Amino acid sequence: MTTTPGEAWSGTVVKKSRALLDGSNLYRRLKVKLDDGTQRDVKVERDLWKELEVGDRLVKPAGENPRRA
Repeated sequence: MTTTPGEAWSGTVVKKSRALLDGSNLYRRLKVKLDDGTQRDVKVERDLWKELEVGDRLVKPAGENPRRA
């Protein structure tokens, strides 16, 4: 399940991945275990992806991009 812009959530990074899904653009994704126990796949910008490690906390306020907690 992916996130939508209007959602607000917080959780812990459980996996980092990146892939050339369309053959030309590198997509950086995180699998995040939310505080309610569900998991989400989150697409993030390069700078945030590089600064996060598995186990780090992430928050996403409604209407904003995810950021490190």
